[in-house]
Amino acid sequence: MKPTPVPTTRAVPECHDDVCLTCSDVAVAVRVRELRAGGLAVVDTDAGPEEVSVALVEAEPGDVVLVHAKEAIAVVEKRS
Repeated sequence: MKPTPVPTTRAVPECHDDVCLTCSDVAVAVRVRELRAGGLAVVDTDAGPEEVSVALVEAEPGDVVLVHAKEAIAVVEKRS
Protein backbone atom coordinates (compact mmCIF):
# COMPACT_ATOMS: atom_id res chain seq x y z
CA MET A 1 0.00 0.00 0.00
CA LYS A 2 1.32 3.41 -0.99
CA PRO A 3 1.58 6.00 1.85
CA THR A 4 -0.72 9.01 1.73
CA PRO A 5 1.20 12.24 1.05
CA VAL A 6 1.27 14.72 3.92
CA PRO A 7 0.59 18.36 3.01
CA THR A 8 3.67 20.55 3.43
CA THR A 9 1.62 23.61 4.38
CA ARG A 10 -1.34 24.04 6.64
CA ALA A 11 -3.71 26.83 7.47
CA VAL A 12 -3.28 27.93 11.08
CA PRO A 13 -5.62 30.70 12.26
CA GLU A 14 -2.94 32.16 14.56
CA CYS A 15 -0.51 32.81 11.68
CA HIS A 16 0.14 36.44 10.81
CA ASP A 17 2.52 37.49 8.05
CA ASP A 18 6.02 36.04 8.53
CA VAL A 19 5.76 35.33 12.28
CA CYS A 20 3.69 32.47 13.62
CA LEU A 21 3.89 31.58 17.30
CA THR A 22 2.32 28.21 16.51
CA CYS A 23 4.59 26.78 13.83
CA SER A 24 7.59 29.11 13.72
CA ASP A 25 11.06 27.60 14.04
CA VAL A 26 12.15 30.82 15.70
CA ALA A 27 11.49 31.90 19.27
CA VAL A 28 9.98 35.39 19.52
CA ALA A 29 10.39 37.85 22.41
CA VAL A 30 6.99 39.25 23.47
CA ARG A 31 5.63 41.19 26.46
CA VAL A 32 3.08 39.58 28.78
CA ARG A 33 -0.09 41.65 28.88
CA GLU A 34 -2.14 39.56 31.35
CA LEU A 35 -2.13 36.16 33.03
CA ARG A 36 -5.07 33.79 32.66
CA ALA A 37 -6.17 30.61 34.39
CA GLY A 38 -4.65 27.31 33.36
CA GLY A 39 -1.08 28.56 32.87
CA LEU A 40 -2.01 30.84 29.97
CA ALA A 41 -1.18 34.46 29.23
CA VAL A 42 -2.06 37.11 26.68
CA VAL A 43 1.06 38.56 25.05
CA ASP A 44 1.57 41.50 22.72
CA THR A 45 2.92 40.55 19.29
CA ASP A 46 3.53 42.64 16.19
CA ALA A 47 0.31 41.12 14.81
CA GLY A 48 -1.73 41.89 17.95
CA PRO A 49 -2.52 40.06 21.18
CA GLU A 50 -2.19 36.25 21.29
CA GLU A 51 -2.75 33.65 23.97
CA VAL A 52 0.25 31.46 24.86
CA SER A 53 1.19 29.00 27.58
CA VAL A 54 3.42 30.24 30.42
CA ALA A 55 3.31 26.95 32.30
CA LEU A 56 7.08 26.42 32.02
CA VAL A 57 8.16 29.85 33.30
CA GLU A 58 7.41 32.21 36.18
CA ALA A 59 6.14 35.20 34.22
CA GLU A 60 4.17 38.22 35.37
CA PRO A 61 2.40 40.98 33.45
CA GLY A 62 5.04 43.31 32.00
CA ASP A 63 7.71 40.60 31.67
CA VAL A 64 9.25 39.84 28.29
CA VAL A 65 9.20 36.12 27.51
CA LEU A 66 10.69 34.08 24.71
CA VAL A 67 7.91 32.11 22.95
CA HIS A 68 8.27 29.13 20.63
CA ALA A 69 5.29 27.16 19.33
CA LYS A 70 2.90 29.13 21.61
CA GLU A 71 4.91 28.11 24.70
CA ALA A 72 6.95 30.59 26.77
CA ILE A 73 10.35 28.95 27.20
CA ALA A 74 12.24 31.68 29.09
CA VAL A 75 11.80 35.04 30.81
CA VAL A 76 14.29 37.39 29.16
CA GLU A 77 13.34 40.60 30.98
CA LYS A 78 11.46 41.12 34.24
CA ARG A 79 9.07 44.05 34.45
CA SER A 80 10.53 47.22 35.93
